[in-house]
Amino acid sequence: MEIVFATHNKNKVYEVQLLVPKHIKILSLEAIGCFDEIPETAGTLAGNAKLKADYVTQNYKLPCFADDTGLLVESLHGAPGVLSARYAGEQKDATDNMDKLLAALENKKNRNAKFETVIALNLNGQQILFNGIAPGEITVTKSGVKGFGYDPIFKPEGYDKTFAELPVEIKNTISHRGKAIKKLLDYLNKLENQ
Repeated sequence: MEIVFATHNKNKVYEVQLLVPKHIKILSLEAIGCFDEIPETAGTLAGNAKLKADYVTQNYKLPCFADDTGLLVESLHGAPGVLSARYAGEQKDATDNMDKLLAALENKKNRNAKFETVIALNLNGQQILFNGIAPGEITVTKSGVKGFGYDPIFKPEGYDKTFAELPVEIKNTISHRGKAIKKLLDYLNKLENQ
């Protein structure tokens, strides 16, 4: 089975391919010849995931899934949320985003946060949503070189290391995306076994 993951982010494709059984091949947008920047104009994570999945389905007629992820910080009333990738501007720079978030939390005691991923799957004329949440907290300084995005400043609940310090195999079992992908895979497995 081949399925398109509607993303240009090579790190995401790599992490997801590690979770998927060998008989399912994940194709990136580049692999299907899509180099467009798909607009993410919805006001929710689910809305953006649907926009991206629908774009691929309508333009390429291929089964696909898309995700949108937000980092929701309690003391910032859920910010950066749906704007996580563009928190510090349209350049979508991870360092700028982290610096802005750390500055916003400088004098705050409550550093509780959670990552949330919503996946929209378009398959056989149906659209199904899956979600995953990883609770944790924002650290005071950046730590670690693995991962991407906000990983160097996010410490998942129950761990004393950031996502950027954890091996990808551990991150995949506890992360928001890992949990959402597991639900997606459970669904695909049920379909195959019907």
